[in-house]
Amino acid sequence: MTSKPTSSRGPDMEVIKSAGRNIPATRIVAFGLLALLLATLSLWSLTIGTTAISLSDALSAIISEGTTHQDLVISTIRLPRVLAAIIVGSTLGVAGALMQAVTNNPLASPDLLGISAGAAFAVVISIVLFDAQSPLVFLWFAFGGAAVAGAIVYVIASAGASGVTPVKLALSGAVLSVFLASICASILIFDMKAIDIIRLWSVGSLTGKEMASVAAVAPFALAGVAATLLLAREVTTLSLGADVAQAVGQNVLLWRLVAGALVVLMAGSSVALAGPIGFVGLVVPHMVRLSLGTDYRWILPFCALSGALLVVMADGLQRSLTGIDVPVGVTLALVGAPFFIWLARSRAGGIG
Repeated sequence: MTSKPTSSRGPDMEVIKSAGRNIPATRIVAFGLLALLLATLSLWSLTIGTTAISLSDALSAIISEGTTHQDLVISTIRLPRVLAAIIVGSTLGVAGALMQAVTNNPLASPDLLGISAGAAFAVVISIVLFDAQSPLVFLWFAFGGAAVAGAIVYVIASAGASGVTPVKLALSGAVLSVFLASICASILIFDMKAIDIIRLWSVGSLTGKEMASVAAVAPFALAGVAATLLLAREVTTLSLGADVAQAVGQNVLLWRLVAGALVVLMAGSSVALAGPIGFVGLVVPHMVRLSLGTDYRWILPFCALSGALLVVMADGLQRSLTGIDVPVGVTLALVGAPFFIWLARSRAGGIG
């Protein structure tokens, strides 16, 4: 009896084949609990602010569309803020996971590879040169800026005999981010009108979000997240490296381009809505992957929930504890910077 040839990539092939079956009940329960926690914290966040509003009154304001002062505070200020936090967190969490899978780089995220900086720079240009005010205008400029920045980072990282490496991508993204941030700062020094408009937005803020802005951005953000979740099997294959992906018949270049377009869609939506919020796309995918392994069929949906949970919690906790409306980008930087240092120290030797 002859035996079938075995592949030296046996474990990797099993990861690909396992997508779509053997669903652990514990993960379903964990996902449900995470969704319940997100819903609970979102409702709690509605009660936080200078005006004391009970949970029952907040729920009543959402359901009944009343005209009292409390109803208007919930419907026009706090509900759009919570929805913006959920959209920003979920898009950045999923975008970060997708980037780390495609680049095989645990340090990859929209902010660290220059994608968010490119989107933010384009939005600043739209305000300064074209006096843009509409969220939809911000959105299209953000898409363009994110795409151009991503292309520039890739071209820079491709230079040299070694080609693209995770470390070169991270360094190229960091250099471009600093460069674009410097240009933005220089522009705003000479345009006081623009700095008044984007003073909070430039550091990542959920303050003053209107339902119209959330509604304009939400379809693009949700489309990016939904499309990425539907392509989880392809993302898992990409995460195993180009050799394995090609061995199972995947067109690596095509799927990397698709992944890049989805990252631009999600990161651009987030920046257009709340500004360049950092570290969500780095911290969330890494922690989820440590808990769940390498199957992106699970990593991506958990990243969507965990990212939303992180941003909602960071925004709500700082308002509850300090009573001051600190931009959520600042709060997340306080959490994310130490994590990045730890991750860089523990992983840098293995990603070059």
